[in-house]
This record gives sequence, structure tokens and C-alpha cells, in this order.
Amino acid sequence: MSQDMDTSLKALQEAVSIRRQIDALEKRLSSILGTAVPSSATRQGRRRMSVATRAKLAAAARARWAKLNEGKKTAQLTSRKKGGITAAGRKKLSQLMKARWAARRKRRRRGGSNWTGPMRSL
Repeated sequence: MSQDMDTSLKALQEAVSIRRQIDALEKRLSSILGTAVPSSATRQGRRRMSVATRAKLAAAARARWAKLNEGKKTAQLTSRKKGGITAAGRKKLSQLMKARWAARRKRRRRGGSNWTGPMRSL
């Protein structure tokens, strides 16, 4: 176990040494170019947030949405869905489609046109 610690300690020391070299080189480069070169610290990617901070942000967002949608839920519950199709209408459409499919099969048996409509290509 102490050997693993020695190895990880050496690796950590090497990483710190490399980081110092990178920082020194970036400073030299910015002095040569006369411009600010973005340091490695600014290129680390996304910021990390603690779980507690994320929970607070989520709670605040939920509160904002609840405030926005306050009156909408009661309106949705009281209003009845309009439109749609009745059982009788659904049955009538079913019969019409069955008649259409039967006519199509009859046409095919007689050697009629191969074209069966725009949906056939799908």
C-alpha cells in the first residue's frame, strides 16, 4: 500500500511541476505577443455545482413554473375537450376505409393500375 502511495505522490508532484511549466510558458507567450493569452484555468470546461446548489436551483425553477401556471390548471380542469370523434363517426370511417380497401383489392385482381395513392411509396 505504501508503494501505491509513493507512486501516486510522485505522479501528483509531476503533475504540479508540469502545471507550473505550462503557466510559466503562457506568461512568456503573452509577454512576447503583448496580448493576454487565455490561461489553462479558463479552458477547463463546464463549472461544477454541488448537489445542494443544483437542488436549490431546481426548486427555484419549479417555483417559477408553478407561479406561471397558477391559473392554468383550474382552467384546464373546468374546460371540456372539444372536437374529437364520436363512436358513430369512428364506425362510419371504419366502414368507408374497408370499402376503399376492398375496391383496391378488386382493382388489383383485375390487373388495374399499380398506383395506389401517395401513401403506397412509404
